[in-house]
Amino acid sequence: MINYTVYKNENSDQWVTFVHGAGGSSSIWFKQIRDFKSKYNILLLDLRGHGESKTTLKTAFKQKYTFTALAHDILEVLDHLKIEKSHFVGISLGTILIRQLAEMYPDRVQSMILGGAILKMNFRSQILMRLGNTFKYVLPYLVLYKFFAFVIMPKKSHKQSRILFINEAKKLYQKEFIKWFKLTAEINPVLKWFRQVELDIPTLYIMGEEDYMFLPSVRKVVESHYRSSQLFVIQNCGHVVNVEQPNAFNTAVLSFIHTTK
Repeated sequence: MINYTVYKNENSDQWVTFVHGAGGSSSIWFKQIRDFKSKYNILLLDLRGHGESKTTLKTAFKQKYTFTALAHDILEVLDHLKIEKSHFVGISLGTILIRQLAEMYPDRVQSMILGGAILKMNFRSQILMRLGNTFKYVLPYLVLYKFFAFVIMPKKSHKQSRILFINEAKKLYQKEFIKWFKLTAEINPVLKWFRQVELDIPTLYIMGEEDYMFLPSVRKVVESHYRSSQLFVIQNCGHVVNVEQPNAFNTAVLSFIHTTK
């Protein structure tokens, strides 16, 4: 089972589950924990190969990395803890896993809060993925990861997010990085389906105004999924909204969860 951390709140029966992105770990939510645990029960997850969820050599070769398999990892923890339903807060690639879980088990997802959501790979990100696939066995993965971090988070004000993610990525193994990177091969059909199909689950997209790679496609989806979805854009903010503007992020998310209880 993947590693998890629980903060119980005796005054609430509501759960909020946090799902980080590729190369991160549950530690990226350190600016959220205090505000959220005072109101809700909190579940923090380390995805496969990240944080404390280290893959053993025995399981490393057996495990197939698909969005469905990774969503099942999350479900396994929910079942183990007997959490019937939870609000889910995700960042970047974590938003894809939350949406995948909601697709498979909608009754387990009370609401979705998708920060720095990835709904479409634009031309620049497609080029990035091709470059990565070409060089993934040649270059040390940290060189690739630093390059991606600079392209996705280019501004001086994004520096804290870049450093945080690069430091977390240093804890990954090269083989682990390659497995996660291979996931990009199945990302386009999955995202196309997500853009086409609206789920009957309250959804908040929370994006930085400077998230130029992913914000335009999110705007379009929210327009077409208007029955369930809303968009909150944080000014002067890049891709990793929960780290760059934690106060604005926490206020918006807590307000949204309060209205969907």
